[in-house]
Amino acid sequence: MPNGQIRKALSGYYYVYDEGQLLQCRGRGVFRKRGEQPLVGDFVEYAKEKEGSDGVITKIFPRKNALIRPPIANVDQALLVFSVKEPDFNLILLDRFLVVLESHQVTPIICLTKMDLLLENEKEEIQQYIKIYQEIGYEVIDTYKHDPKLLEKLEPFLEGKTTVLAGQSGVGKSTLLNTLIPELNLKTGEISQTLGRGKHTTRHVELIEVAGGLVADTPGFSSFDFDHIEKEDLPSCFPEFERKKDECKFRGCLHLKEPKCAIKEGVESGEIQEFRYEHYLQFLQEIIDRKPRY
Repeated sequence: MPNGQIRKALSGYYYVYDEGQLLQCRGRGVFRKRGEQPLVGDFVEYAKEKEGSDGVITKIFPRKNALIRPPIANVDQALLVFSVKEPDFNLILLDRFLVVLESHQVTPIICLTKMDLLLENEKEEIQQYIKIYQEIGYEVIDTYKHDPKLLEKLEPFLEGKTTVLAGQSGVGKSTLLNTLIPELNLKTGEISQTLGRGKHTTRHVELIEVAGGLVADTPGFSSFDFDHIEKEDLPSCFPEFERKKDECKFRGCLHLKEPKCAIKEGVESGEIQEFRYEHYLQFLQEIIDRKPRY
């Protein structure tokens, strides 16, 4: 049986890439009965009845990971695109994205756009945040519209990887992709002045070859919830917490009210950023307050 990778899903069809060609396929009915669904990024086995006909996906190979929103599998990393202005840099949303990606073992790369719109005093503040996230261990790239060095900045990260492009609406994701692949000519969303966010411009999930790797331009990646994360797992989604967890007095410390907590001591000493700890507490409360699933 031939096999390949699903590179695009649209209107009930899956487009399987195999040896330089895309074949339009349907999924077998048995997947629906089992509660399974082929996803973009899946490596699959398919059958083709005759030359020129559509194929049928017969088997989905085991996944490294899978995201629900957007529906995509086998992701190596996520390029988190956040503007520093119009809309303003959203720290809590960035940390929300980072936590969810950490929970799926997807490596985040932070890409800050619209740097050219900053005033001098604002640049200093943003540079401080860049330093903070780099010290935590995250790669941070800064750029602006029509940045001639954008491809040069991104190429080392994209080569040989499957990358999801994600971020708040209106921050320049389509502009960034148009810079990487001019022939795409993706429609760029105008910022909604009343809402302070962009309009969704992407309609389907598709893997596009860029700089020796695959990039997924995906809709519906503008917000995240923590439905799949248990409160005990949340600390491990903060790398700076994870590094110090063994210094806490109690195993399984939630870094909330426990005595001799190394994380709280790290916040007091300035080793851990207070805003990161405050976001952690907010996310923890959200998980504690959510309704139980039956």
